[in-house]
Amino acid sequence: MGDPRKQRKKYRKPSHPWQKTRIEEEKVLVQDYGLKNKKDLWRMTSKLAKFKQQAKSLIAKTDKQAIIEKELFMKKLQKLSLITADATLDDILDLSVKDLLERRLQTLVLRKGYAKTMKQSRQMIVHQHITINDQKFDVPSFLVPSLFEDKIEFLPKSPFSDPEHPERKIEELKVEEEKVKEEGKEEEEKVVEVKK
Repeated sequence: MGDPRKQRKKYRKPSHPWQKTRIEEEKVLVQDYGLKNKKDLWRMTSKLAKFKQQAKSLIAKTDKQAIIEKELFMKKLQKLSLITADATLDDILDLSVKDLLERRLQTLVLRKGYAKTMKQSRQMIVHQHITINDQKFDVPSFLVPSLFEDKIEFLPKSPFSDPEHPERKIEELKVEEEKVKEEGKEEEEKVVEVKK
């Protein structure tokens, strides 16, 4: 059977534990993106640092192998919608942690309007109510490729897939109220123009 593989941490902690500005910035990101704890944030920070380190090493190299690696690396980041098709290696160095956090499954479920809050979005994913391309996903930190962004849906057996579910009805009512408000504003603008 063999020895079990040693589990290694997938993140690096900050170099100094008590930096007030960093702690405040982390606190805001943890709240805004509904992260479970700071380890989730540190994982994304470490992943971003690896991307930047790879970009720096590829900028310095000029051989044939480096050109191949550069193309593969750029394609990988384009699939994640972190950079555009005409981006360069220097653009990778401009990426921030927020760019990575926006590509997480938890964030995209909220942005699509399937959940009201980040916490609810996380709960739906962990409780296996969400599918990507008809495959169940229970990892909120999964970085969704751009190809599958439109294929995020509720599991057909999930109670949330019913449009009459109380949680979804509230969202539909809000959308209808916004439409009514917009129509009211347009009518007011027409009346103002007629008076002029």
